[in-house]
Amino acid sequence: MSNYLHGNLWTSPLLIFVAMSLIVSCATVPHTGRKQLNFLPDKDLDALGARSYSELLVREPSCNDSKINEAVKRVAKRVSAAAEELDHPGFDWKIHVVDRDIPNAFCLPGGKIVVYTGILPYVKNEAGLATIIGHEIAHAVARHGGERLSQQVAIQGISSVGSEIFKDEAGKLDNKTKAIIGALGLGATIGVLLPYSRTHEMEADRIGQLYMAKAGYDPSESIRLWERMAKINKPPIPVWLSTHPADQDRIQNLIKLLPEAQKLYIKALPKYGLGTAL
Repeated sequence: MSNYLHGNLWTSPLLIFVAMSLIVSCATVPHTGRKQLNFLPDKDLDALGARSYSELLVREPSCNDSKINEAVKRVAKRVSAAAEELDHPGFDWKIHVVDRDIPNAFCLPGGKIVVYTGILPYVKNEAGLATIIGHEIAHAVARHGGERLSQQVAIQGISSVGSEIFKDEAGKLDNKTKAIIGALGLGATIGVLLPYSRTHEMEADRIGQLYMAKAGYDPSESIRLWERMAKINKPPIPVWLSTHPADQDRIQNLIKLLPEAQKLYIKALPKYGLGTAL
């Protein structure tokens, strides 16, 4: 530790910044009311999402099937519009389909939606796809990535990350920014679900179910979708070591939350039900 920090432990601007952030940066997750520590400005988080999205467009093979692209974009536009109507994130929404046989999808900070063709055999129909997209959009709207990064910064100490994380004026990724992107699970984890916590996953299930219902898709399909997803072979990891809820816990939670989503679905116009088969 430097002499500066030894002699000025309580007057260090960095430590003061961390302390103030911990005090004033408690956001509230929509629809759950949970308080979250999140001191990363939205514009910086969204910039990280945009950078990772640009990187993905170069690195991953695009889907050239017009029917698949049209279906994914149709559902994503409806669900993202529902998210805007309910929670007003003000995202610059973009949608991209990757032609890879991986059951994966995610929404980067700022509204960059990515769907892999390998998820389509599991979604079966538009409502199933709306479940997945709604869940991933919910992560972004709830700022789960920013919360995770804020927690990491708080644990490691702001001095280890530095106050110039986002200062690359040339628009290039310096080593610190790459490290932060890695911490968020962006860019470096293509083909793997973004590593959110079990709390985040349950919140995204709840919020995503509301979004799909608001968009006019039958929210009961969310339960059937996760029943199908539960059949994907996964490594035998105990639930207490996993970042994702146990499949049955997730399904039971969606069943419990369904009446709230059904209220939005009843009012939704137009209604698409299950939509077209995929």
